[in-house]
Amino acid sequence: MANQPGKPTQNAYIESFNGKFRDECLNEHWFQSLKQARDEIARWRTDYNEVRPHSSCGRMPPAKFAAQHRKTAGGAVPAPQQNQE
Repeated sequence: MANQPGKPTQNAYIESFNGKFRDECLNEHWFQSLKQARDEIARWRTDYNEVRPHSSCGRMPPAKFAAQHRKTAGGAVPAPQQNQE
């Protein structure tokens, strides 16, 4: 099968991210200037990467997960810990 970069099914991860970004950031604001758009997008990006836990990162923010990964010997990825509630 030929590579079809224009098909959403060919890159599900980026399509999922695009949907979240559109729903949680772009659709929530009426940007009146480029500066306002940049500021709001920067706030959303910080929340998404540094505050909000992601299930794929063991319920921790991606920035914290990446920092932990950099500290591990040999770059091995630690298994996500499950909450025992």
